[in-house]
Amino acid sequence: MGRKKFSQREINVIGKLLARKMAGTRFQQKMVRHTLRTTFEFNIADFNVQGKAFGPEDLQNCIRRGAIQILDDATIESMKLRHAEKRQRDEELRLAEAVASGDEVDWREVQRQWDEYYAENKE
Repeated sequence: MGRKKFSQREINVIGKLLARKMAGTRFQQKMVRHTLRTTFEFNIADFNVQGKAFGPEDLQNCIRRGAIQILDDATIESMKLRHAEKRQRDEELRLAEAVASGDEVDWREVQRQWDEYYAENKE
């Protein structure tokens, strides 16, 4: 599940990418979909009918029917920041649990110990 709120600038870029996807080869379409997912957290599958191509006109239809909201740039940046902070906290919690259970090693701690050891024994 991707985002449903975007700035007007993002919508403009997404529209151009969708137009490029419609005109591209299969490989180019895959690259555009990847860019949409990773850069904008825009998943076409959240908005289209399966098996039907999703283009710029479909994007505008989603905006008109309210499936996609356009907000100001500051609000979008604030949302992105909160989302990134939440992902960071979740990853740190996952790592802490994995280290505590013995499933993973905290490589930052190992690196710190390594640096300490060599700093002490360098002399």
